[in-house]
Amino acid sequence: MRCFRPLSSKAAGGVGQTAAVVDKRQASQNQQVSRDVREGAEAGAQQDPKYQLSRIMRPDDANIVGNVHGGIILKMIEEAGCIVGTRHCNTQNGDRCLAALVRVEKTEFLSPVFIGEVAHVTAVITYTSKHSLEVQVKVMAENILTGAKKLANKAGLWYVPCSLKNVDKIMEVPPIKYASAEQEEEGRKRYDAQKMERLETKARIEEVVPPPPNPVTEDLSKEQYTVGFSQSSLIHLVGPSDCTLHDYVHGGVTMKLMDEVAGIVAARHCNTNIVTASVDAINFHRKIKKGCVVTVMGRLTFVSNKSMEIEVLVDASSLVEADKGKYRAVSAFFTFISLDKDNRPLPVPPLKVDGEEEQRRFEEGKARYLQNKAKRLADKERQQ
Repeated sequence: MRCFRPLSSKAAGGVGQTAAVVDKRQASQNQQVSRDVREGAEAGAQQDPKYQLSRIMRPDDANIVGNVHGGIILKMIEEAGCIVGTRHCNTQNGDRCLAALVRVEKTEFLSPVFIGEVAHVTAVITYTSKHSLEVQVKVMAENILTGAKKLANKAGLWYVPCSLKNVDKIMEVPPIKYASAEQEEEGRKRYDAQKMERLETKARIEEVVPPPPNPVTEDLSKEQYTVGFSQSSLIHLVGPSDCTLHDYVHGGVTMKLMDEVAGIVAARHCNTNIVTASVDAINFHRKIKKGCVVTVMGRLTFVSNKSMEIEVLVDASSLVEADKGKYRAVSAFFTFISLDKDNRPLPVPPLKVDGEEEQRRFEEGKARYLQNKAKRLADKERQQ
């Protein structure tokens, strides 16, 4: 049996002093942590509404001739927009939230991006309303061997902050400071215009009859250069890696799938190297939840001598709630061009239109083509 002698008064005093020192150090550390948290929150509230991400383009990002897929760029654009939007919306008290993509304005692919180049994506918040925010994004492509840089893409995106506790609850957006009253007024005009167009597009899409089943990949009964010959679709089961914290699909994932299908349609029509030239407004009509089966369908609507307009429709249906049926989730128009081996534009074979419905879509596509062409010329003259 081991015996212990009681501590002397001097030893007991030493233990007490040690405990006091430990308590004092712990209190000091707690105060420092509190200061760090407070300073972090203040820095977050004062931070510039801007974000940049960079990534080197790999072989799996590109087609067989080395052009980076437009869908890869669109996905990076959406990621940058989501980060800057979510960060900004969480600088205030209340529910934590995640910025959800609701619309992408017309996106211009100004220069091709190649394997080995670094894509620098810069996202800036340019306007906020009570429940939404606009993010302008630019993509610069850098050749890290020569240092040469070029402007590759420009896009405007609209987000709404959804509560992490209740995805159907839209949070208020903290206002940003504008350089001038004119800047705020221009932003308000863009907000009103996109809101009206989104409502009009949603009403029009809801009236559209669901597209016919996708033709067999090599349906020899279809005449070449017709809408039916090149029409293509893709079916995708939404998994966890496709989704946000809400278990809904990332907008960038959907846009990448849409670009892939549009590219297949363009390639089948031309049988050449094709690249994304631009994307008209992408409207996200309804959310797509994890576990849904997504059908992405693309079809030619208009062809000029050097470009192709492809309508892409995204429908979704739940595997576990089959009684709810299929619904239209996203819609957009992609424009592709045909290139030779030296990346120079090639003529596009004319589209053979058959029937009143195809003729109607062709005329509407032609009107969009002429409108966009006039806008590009006006922008060019204004810059000069």
